[in-house]
Amino acid sequence: MLLIPAIDLKDGQCVRLKQGVMDDATVFSDDPVKVALHWREQGARRLHLVDLNGAFAGKPKNLPVIRDILAEVGDDMPVQLGGGIRDLDTIEKYLDMGLKHVIIGTAAVKNPGFLHDACDAFPGQVIVGLDAKDGMVAIDGWAKVTNHNVIEMARRFQDYGVVSVIYTDIGRDGMMNGVNIDATVKLAQALTIPVIASGGLSNLDDVRALCAVEDEGIEGAITGRAIYEGSIQFAEAQSLADELSAD
Repeated sequence: MLLIPAIDLKDGQCVRLKQGVMDDATVFSDDPVKVALHWREQGARRLHLVDLNGAFAGKPKNLPVIRDILAEVGDDMPVQLGGGIRDLDTIEKYLDMGLKHVIIGTAAVKNPGFLHDACDAFPGQVIVGLDAKDGMVAIDGWAKVTNHNVIEMARRFQDYGVVSVIYTDIGRDGMMNGVNIDATVKLAQALTIPVIASGGLSNLDDVRALCAVEDEGIEGAITGRAIYEGSIQFAEAQSLADELSAD
């Protein structure tokens, strides 16, 4: 079970949002590069970046700090990034900078053809991010809940060639009230590609619960607010996950 620290970027700073609300941001650091180095030192084996400004603008908005993070940690810690990725040129630019995986979310739902083209052009490097509320896919920074069932959409995108699905329960994200294990397992069981859980990880019991269902196809979990506010010590949590996974 891989625990993946998240660095959410807004105006060049490391922040966390509650339920995706841009005006409800807590700034944790004005030096995201330093934060990335910290998580690497704590034993992180992958890093999750989100360009929040880019997600709302529809194009990259934190490019300088993303470039700096990749220059510092990209050679020895795979980095995945989402937010503002709407065309193949942007993907190519990020991959050339050293990014391991791009994450396509809203654009995949609105323009499935783009996701299909991205998977064809960059095989093995495209992850789809699906955010859902009560099993239905949400888009546009969670402002709109569609009539698309998350499992049906994930199966469709799996056929396109995405390498994994990041699944976020938007009712849990940033709220520190636990991962939606049942919904995550249900999605993982419906797919042949791995699922990465996102949203709500708040304590070691959540880590234990995820490890208990790892064999269902859950590759890892993205963690944010909990490791910044200290309810989880990252190194301890990853050590626990490694121990449980080995059993």
